[in-house]
Order: sequence, then C-alpha cells, then structure tokens
Amino acid sequence: MQLLDSTDRRILLTLSTTAKRTGSAIATALNLGRNTVQTRMTRLENEVLDSVDRRIPPEALGYGLLSFVELHVEQRCLEEIAAKLETIPEVLEAHGLTGSADILVRVAAKDAEELFRVHGQLLHIEGVNRADSALSMAELVPYRTTALIKHSLSTDA
Repeated sequence: MQLLDSTDRRILLTLSTTAKRTGSAIATALNLGRNTVQTRMTRLENEVLDSVDRRIPPEALGYGLLSFVELHVEQRCLEEIAAKLETIPEVLEAHGLTGSADILVRVAAKDAEELFRVHGQLLHIEGVNRADSALSMAELVPYRTTALIKHSLSTDA
C-alpha cells in the first residue's frame, strides 16, 4: 500500500469528522482544487478505505457478545487454519501474533451458548492445539484513526 501524503491525510481527516461532505465542500474547506480532491478521494476509496462492512457493529445484528480467542497452532497448518477461520461467520477478524499464542481471533456471538459452539468449531480445526478465550466486558477505546491522522499531520511540520 502506498503511503498517504499530507493532502490525502487532510482529506481523510475531513471525511472522518463529517463523512457526508461532497468533494466540492472538502476542496473548499481545505483550499484545494475540486478535481484534485475528487481524484484523490476516488483513489482513497479504491485503495485505502475499508469497505462499509467494517463500519457495521455486530451488536446491531444481534451479536452483542464479543470475545477474543488466542489460538495455539501448528505453524505448518497456518494457511489452512486461516482458510477455515474465514468460513466461520462469527469470526470477525484474525491476526497472526508473536508471543505465546499464534493467532488472535475476534469473535461475535449472540450469547454464551453460541460462543461455546464457535469455540468448539475453532478447536476442531486441524492444526489448532488450544484456544484461550477472553470476553470483552466493555469497549474502552473504540476503533479509531482520527487521532492518528491528526498526530501524523502534526509530525510532518
């Protein structure tokens, strides 16, 4: 992925605070040409910004129980395990880790019974040796990048 320059980051910052703004309104607010902003917004939408899928909270779909599951796996099976994780709808995302666990899986469930079922599915994947779960009690800092964009702009000067 190409690194974003300060103009791209200024556009993203403006979008993050008022997502419904038009390209013309952003161009005016940032004192940039409308064509420049439109060209960059198209590139950002195609190459940088996540799909709307990432913005849909699982709770709005009835999946209010969030769990983080650490999987301990056989490294030689990593690719196959990742493919199997993609087939489980309750798996929101999975990350390869350093440290004692190998994969961190974010799981959404409707209730404890469903989480138990998904946990069992994870344990039945070939190459998974152990799974340790932790329930999210409260989201203390929601996913965000606006503060990071502001910080990156301030360190450019």
